Amino acid sequence: MLIPKLLWPLLVYVICSTTVEAIEAKINKFTRRWLGVPPGLTDVAMYCRKAKLRLTLKSILEEYKCGKGRLLAMLEDFEDPVVKTVHPTIKTGRKLKVVEALDEAKESLKIREVIGQTQTDCKGLGSSTAKCWSKADEKEERDMVINEIRLNEDSRRVQKAIQQTQQGK
Repeated sequence: MLIPKLLWPLLVYVICSTTVEAIEAKINKFTRRWLGVPPGLTDVAMYCRKAKLRLTLKSILEEYKCGKGRLLAMLEDFEDPVVKTVHPTIKTGRKLKVVEALDEAKESLKIREVIGQTQTDCKGLGSSTAKCWSKADEKEERDMVINEIRLNEDSRRVQKAIQQTQQGK
């Protein structure tokens, strides 16, 4: 209930990503205290989607990145020729570049389409329900790009967890 009320002002107004990180750190502090977890527990354990034990918490920074990416994708795909010629810019500070994140997600989807559908579970051959990038309409394409931004953020969390075990040695 808190996240939608918090995300709307973050998406509408020009707020840099470092401010969003500070807000998330403050909320994480209270969430950790409420859950009773040790302070050394990382964000990987709280927000990772690939982990064995998943909490239903959402990262405000991840939702912020996805929201800004969705906004830029909608403005790029807008049907009005005036909006298309303006080339809108979305200011998010110096840490997060929305255009680069969107391009990275699109390239990742194109690479995944070239590789083809691979089997990731025990269901058998041909059981993948992944949509093809080139056959998707604009809304499906936008959703696929936003989902890819989420997956990229999740892979960054997993990389962070792997690096922490090496640091602990």
